[in-house]
Amino acid sequence: MKTRSVVTALLLVLGALFVPGFGALAGTTQAHAATKISHATATSMFRQAGIAWSSSGNCSDRNNPTCTSFDQLNLATAQGAQTLKSATGCALTITGGTETGHASGTYSHWNGYKLDYAKASCLTSYVKNTFSYIGLRGDGAPMWQSGSGNVYADEGNHWDVLYYNCGGC
Repeated sequence: MKTRSVVTALLLVLGALFVPGFGALAGTTQAHAATKISHATATSMFRQAGIAWSSSGNCSDRNNPTCTSFDQLNLATAQGAQTLKSATGCALTITGGTETGHASGTYSHWNGYKLDYAKASCLTSYVKNTFSYIGLRGDGAPMWQSGSGNVYADEGNHWDVLYYNCGGC
């Protein structure tokens, strides 16, 4: 019995260290309940950090794919953007948030885990020179992973960033 408890504890520790969303029971995965924030809260956080955002439709309606919305964004995602701004010193412009029209999935834009950033040489240089190249995503986008585990995918005309956490905030 004691050996089983030690093995279970070890699995929990390893799961928490290496598997995003690892659940409370060894051998299971669960998405942790994320703290959701409003569009107004997110824009306030971005404004304070000096992060710009744009919308091709000049709107913030979450249900309109031409808008850029931050409604239901995860707090850790907004904090991750602030961390990125602070770490890079680059001008950042968010071009995609939680609005409809992005790919679905647990760790998706809609569920508050992703932001898109306009391509800029400063950001591209920082990502490629600081983070680890981890291969191609299923759609062919090359990916880099930060030390905290967040994933940066080069989608050609923008960066698609998956925030599992705030990046060390």
